[in-house]
Amino acid sequence: MDLFELRGVRLDVIAEEAEHPDTTTMEPFDQGGKVTRDVSAFQRFSIDTNESLSFDPCEDSPTGLDDGQEGRTQTEMETTRNCLQGKVAEMENFAGHLEEIFLTVEENFGRREQNLEQHYNDVLQALSQRYDERAAGLEEEKKSKLEALYSQLLACGRALDASKELIEAAKAIYRSEDHRFFLKAVIPVIKRIKVLAKEEVNLTLSAPLEFSSLLTDLSDVKTMMDSINVVPAPSAPVINPQIPNSATQTSLHVCWSLFSDDTVEFYELYYRPVLEDTPADSSSAPDVSQVKVKETHCTVTHLLPNAQYELWVTATNTTGISPASEKALYMTVPSPPVIKPRECISCPEAALIRWESGNTDPVDSYTVELSEMGTNGAESGVTESVVAVPTCQCLIQLQARRRYLVSVRAVNIGGPSDRSEVITVSSTGTFFHLLEDTAHPCLSISEDGFTMFHGDEELPISAMALDDNTFTRCVAVLGDLIPVRGRHYWEVEVDDGTEFRVGVAYEDTDRNTYLGANTTSWCMRHILTPSRHKYEFLHNGCSPDLRITVNPVRIGVALDYERETLSFFNVDLEQRLHTFHCHFQTYVHPCFGLDNPGALTVHNGIEAPEYAFV
Repeated sequence: MDLFELRGVRLDVIAEEAEHPDTTTMEPFDQGGKVTRDVSAFQRFSIDTNESLSFDPCEDSPTGLDDGQEGRTQTEMETTRNCLQGKVAEMENFAGHLEEIFLTVEENFGRREQNLEQHYNDVLQALSQRYDERAAGLEEEKKSKLEALYSQLLACGRALDASKELIEAAKAIYRSEDHRFFLKAVIPVIKRIKVLAKEEVNLTLSAPLEFSSLLTDLSDVKTMMDSINVVPAPSAPVINPQIPNSATQTSLHVCWSLFSDDTVEFYELYYRPVLEDTPADSSSAPDVSQVKVKETHCTVTHLLPNAQYELWVTATNTTGISPASEKALYMTVPSPPVIKPRECISCPEAALIRWESGNTDPVDSYTVELSEMGTNGAESGVTESVVAVPTCQCLIQLQARRRYLVSVRAVNIGGPSDRSEVITVSSTGTFFHLLEDTAHPCLSISEDGFTMFHGDEELPISAMALDDNTFTRCVAVLGDLIPVRGRHYWEVEVDDGTEFRVGVAYEDTDRNTYLGANTTSWCMRHILTPSRHKYEFLHNGCSPDLRITVNPVRIGVALDYERETLSFFNVDLEQRLHTFHCHFQTYVHPCFGLDNPGALTVHNGIEAPEYAFV
């Protein structure tokens, strides 16, 4: 039998150019503004089922069209292209469907052919077995008949021999001339004759000549012959494990197969969500949905994102329904994660991106995608990805003084989710927010996370909501952690009448002490005295004896992990106020405190001035 295969369908549509290149120009317009002749082809294009539709402009030729008419022509050509693309997609889908039907017909025909051959062999084998049994029976019957006839023949022969011997004896006595011998011998012969005469001779055959005509039981052969026209019920299908990247957020692509030569008219796929909190009582289990298909694959739609589904399938033909396959578990693609901009920090070398999963069920991993923004604010064509991120945060390396668009995808066996909302990350300078969960109860943080306020009202200790991470004695707050060794710079803006503390501290600094009063924090402190503004640069409660003549309103803080320095500057005067030389055991947090009512604003994400790291 000839087998055919459908290959990819290729459709080429070519708008031919005019025969002569010099005739590609437009005819002059008439007085009504209409073209007197049709315009020749401006572009040629091709459609391939394996490639997207593309337009290649022909060589430039004067057309005589103004901008408006050229725009309308381009619009019409764009519409035509989109229409052709739609038709090509429909033809590709139809060709794929035809190929599936063709393969299904081929498979069913092959199975039916094998079925018929198997039935034929079974019938021949059964008939051959009955023939052998019947031949053996006839042979046994023939043997028994011949033996019986042979025994009867031997008996007849013996009787004839006895009769012949008696007759000869009687003849001999009759011819004897001795009367005394005659009288003496004749009496026993007469008695033997009488005995022989009294014996009944069986002249009928001991075995009938006809053979018995026993009916052969051919019911099983008849059943097999009848079953040739009856298709057996199919066996249970085998549902395949989920193929990676075969799902979407609301759909699953399921495949299965048959390990036998069954003929199947259609399949029924059953599915239901797997809920962890479902009780054992089956009455409260999720409803089962089903889909009827003719192929050994199906795409199930209208599902929940990042949900686990239980699926099984049955096969049906004219005879009956197969047993159900074993149940398989499939996963839909997760929902997009939700980036938390308030918890994302950056510096010139790197950025720490944090997000929420956005899914109730855990996912396998996350993928962070970033692309550089151009000077016009548009996204560049190059996208870098950080894959297999196990947790909801990722430290990514950046190039200094650039702007990036960052998004996150959640990934499970079904595939990657849609990307999250895109955020803009700048590597111009160090960027962070104030950590509200560390703030003293008397502090309030602005909505943008950059300004802290200390009100006039003093709260009693009983009214303060305190925990292990909250400052209790010093009215202070920490900034977000900077987990990159390198150079970091930010600025602080305060009023002349505000007493403040600005510096850095370890994450585990004692919350029940003042900033600068322990070995885990370094800070610049401003104190108002009746005579002057006093400034201290505190670490472990000690400060050098320094006098600052010009009160800084905007203070620059420069942290250099490589040089192990922490410097403070008067930004307006570009003046260095003091530098700590310290060996940082681990990463530090920016820290800020207010010792009297007032406000403090943090300016970050700005480029460090040249004098900051000289």
